[in-house]
Amino acid sequence: MNFFGAMYDKTMEWSKHRLAAYWLAFVSFIEAIFFPIPPDVMLIPMAMTKPQSAVRFALICTAASVIGGMVGYSIGYYAFDLVQQYIVKWGYQTQWDKAISWFKEWGVLVVFVAGFSPIPYKVFTIAAGVMQMAFIPFVLTAAVSRAARFVLIAKLAAWGGTKFADKLRRSIEVIGWSVVALAVIAYLVLK
Repeated sequence: MNFFGAMYDKTMEWSKHRLAAYWLAFVSFIEAIFFPIPPDVMLIPMAMTKPQSAVRFALICTAASVIGGMVGYSIGYYAFDLVQQYIVKWGYQTQWDKAISWFKEWGVLVVFVAGFSPIPYKVFTIAAGVMQMAFIPFVLTAAVSRAARFVLIAKLAAWGGTKFADKLRRSIEVIGWSVVALAVIAYLVLK
């Protein structure tokens, strides 16, 4: 079965599309609010296929993510009662509780860590609004954190380039099914 290979091929095809940078911005923006897939899925292949534009792609990703983070913050600040049900419905309650406890303990530093955390970024943007974190420090910290993450990812992908893309394609089924197996095991163990 070539499930992950087909997805990989489609992603690589999309990364070369003339509107790819716009789609990258869109995915980065909505991921900071509600979308479950991180922009890395587009950023990495775009940086691998066009290494000379990797930093530009990372900055597009950063700007859109920070703007999306501001929207997420606003949702938390002004409309949390309306979206609270979705935190439970979409299975983010555990991550939500952890984010809130981190905000109480660490304040603005949590936003910096959130840029690199495996916990979905949207949880932190909305939590920052709920906790009524100071807006300017939130935006500045989010910008630094997201830029550091996306530039690092883009530079690594560009460094690997098309050679790495070819090697990754040959191993994508093993990698993909291994991640699925680890996720299932983690779910069963942590449940």
